[in-house]
Amino acid sequence: MKTVCGIDLGTQSCKVVIYDYEKKSVVARAQAPVDMIAGNDGTREQKAEWYDAALEDCFGKIPAGIRQTIAALGVSGHQHSLVPLDEAGKPLYNVKLWCDTSTAAECNQITAAAGGEDKLIAETGLPMRPGYTAPKVQWLKNHKPEAFAKLRHILLPHDYINFLLTGEYAAEYGDASGSALMDVRKREWSARIAGLIDPAVIGCLPKLISSDQSAGRVSATAARRFGIPQDAVVASGGGDNMMSAIGTGAVRDGSLTMSLGTSGTLFGFSNTPVVDPTGNLAAFCSSTNGWLPLLCTMNCTVASEEFRTLLGLGVKEFDAEAAKAPIGADGLVVLPFFNGERTPNLPNGRASLNGATSANFKRENLARAALEAAIFGMRIGLEGFKELGYQAKEIRLTGGGAKSPLWQNIAANVMDLPVRVPSSEEAAAIGGAIQALWVLEKQANPGASIEPLVDAHVALEGGITVNPDPVSVGAYNRAYADYSRYLEALSPLYK
Repeated sequence: MKTVCGIDLGTQSCKVVIYDYEKKSVVARAQAPVDMIAGNDGTREQKAEWYDAALEDCFGKIPAGIRQTIAALGVSGHQHSLVPLDEAGKPLYNVKLWCDTSTAAECNQITAAAGGEDKLIAETGLPMRPGYTAPKVQWLKNHKPEAFAKLRHILLPHDYINFLLTGEYAAEYGDASGSALMDVRKREWSARIAGLIDPAVIGCLPKLISSDQSAGRVSATAARRFGIPQDAVVASGGGDNMMSAIGTGAVRDGSLTMSLGTSGTLFGFSNTPVVDPTGNLAAFCSSTNGWLPLLCTMNCTVASEEFRTLLGLGVKEFDAEAAKAPIGADGLVVLPFFNGERTPNLPNGRASLNGATSANFKRENLARAALEAAIFGMRIGLEGFKELGYQAKEIRLTGGGAKSPLWQNIAANVMDLPVRVPSSEEAAAIGGAIQALWVLEKQANPGASIEPLVDAHVALEGGITVNPDPVSVGAYNRAYADYSRYLEALSPLYK
């Protein structure tokens, strides 16, 4: 048996998938939870040591004989989060997460130093947002000066897992492009932007490698610790969205992937840089040596989970309740900003329930409005794609929310595009495994491309396809207009 391993370090859990690429089947999988530290000021943090333990837990659940078949590994990790390490590779402070909004002041500080948002976008392709890595580095300098003084390595979560596996410090273009410290057009670190934080920052950034390069090989230390083969190839890896693009087959122009998880993302592959002057679409690179314009909202399944808990319903019961309500929830509109919001840029945002009357204030409408709100947020991104000339053909749906037939239907009709749900539920982990196979193949054949591998290994057969219905599309256009009016009216409160 010949296998590759996909590792997906998510915000809530770590997953490991072992994939037999000859039989095209997953032969083992494991999962371990990861906790979170949360504060009312928008703080969302974890400890790097938790990642070590979760990875060790996952590999420990997989039979030793299967682990020994691994020829290559590919790592997916949640984007933007800052893993600050000292000279010896030891964590200096907690990992500030992508969903941490406590760095709004640092965003303003860097933006002012750069000469304004327009200059930032012109130089790096990105505005400064609380989700990105750069303001987290500035926060560390402002609030933890003793830790900052010892800072020698700035890594993202997937870079950190690669470091655990290989002992090497490296970053690849896709994940690195979400740091706001990189020029996405040139695919190189921006010494000027890094220098706005501190002259020492540029020296703390790891070497950049392309997506088809190896980040190193499994070290003797990692082999003993995780029970995996020493010298197995470790691919460059990438951010979770970049790996999900591979795992859902979005590696050609025209295919969009929508991920419905804690955060909501909408992204698509492009052969050329796509820079949005409004900053709503992030101008990221892909992890397949292209570009991956992306919209991210911080409150996707968050709203439905909060309402589900409030109503005391299970997931299926919640969906069943929502299905009783009409499109548009009879005028009830949720702005789901429980964690602040990234797009639109409302770091101080708060959730609200709008349009409630004694007639429509019902359980089914509350449930429906919570589900619809997540997809309305995604539509902001779709409109941005259209304005930039991106011709979307279909949407590949992934994430926990992709399992819901009702959410599949809402997505198809709000976006007015066919929705396809691949049969594999672990898009990011499978994407990591496919990238690992690509890097492995390129060692034998330098001209190998990833598209044929994606065609061969992303399973759409047995998946689900939902086509938009014209009547429902019209109803959702009206409901989205209501959502947009409330968003426009309330946004000034949260600036």
